[in-house]
Amino acid sequence: MIRAPRAVRVLPLLLLPLLLVSCGTEEAGAGADTGTGTGTGTGTEGADKGTGGSADPADPAELAARAQALGIAPELVYVTEAPGFAVAQQSVGVFGGDGFHTAYFSQKTHAQFELFVDRGTLTAENCQKTQVGQGSGESVACERDGDAWYRKAGGQHEYAVPRDGHVIRLVGDANRLDRAVLRKAAEATHHPDAAELSALLPPAPDGTAATEPVERGDLPPVGDGAPNNEVGASG
Repeated sequence: MIRAPRAVRVLPLLLLPLLLVSCGTEEAGAGADTGTGTGTGTGTEGADKGTGGSADPADPAELAARAQALGIAPELVYVTEAPGFAVAQQSVGVFGGDGFHTAYFSQKTHAQFELFVDRGTLTAENCQKTQVGQGSGESVACERDGDAWYRKAGGQHEYAVPRDGHVIRLVGDANRLDRAVLRKAAEATHHPDAAELSALLPPAPDGTAATEPVERGDLPPVGDGAPNNEVGASG
């Protein structure tokens, strides 16, 4: 089951336009304007593959350090590509326990969608029981589309792509964002390359990049590894 977001770390869609107008949009890349139409065809075989082709992959240690500094599991950090849309960097943060959240915004049309990644799965058994976006309390309609699910509830719609132990979800206003845009964004989801990581997540604070455990000089070489705190008879 997808967990509810931490309210202080996730930026609701309805607040994004006000923030972006007042503070300016920090972009992590944008493309051409989007078209309209309905999604056709099946499959999301493009998932987890960047469309840039020869882009340098992100350094795993750097990705881990930057993500963990925000409380995000590195394997749950994804980006996507949607023509005319750019990442709203103010929206980047943790979702649920250690999941990932960001939002994409179009300066021209003011359309927007959110990208959520969290642990769990989505199946025919739990699809209608799992909220769309951050939940509306209304019934959920589920439609299989290749290896993804197209879902609608309470004026929102989303594409949800189950991966190995987690689900990537792209959510938008059904009246303002075309299904085809969401579908193409779902197909384009992938782990960030080096340039995307640099633009997406802030540098990790000093001292957070270490991944090896610190050596303890007071641990005995045998036994259960408990520290030797013996100080003798006089202690």
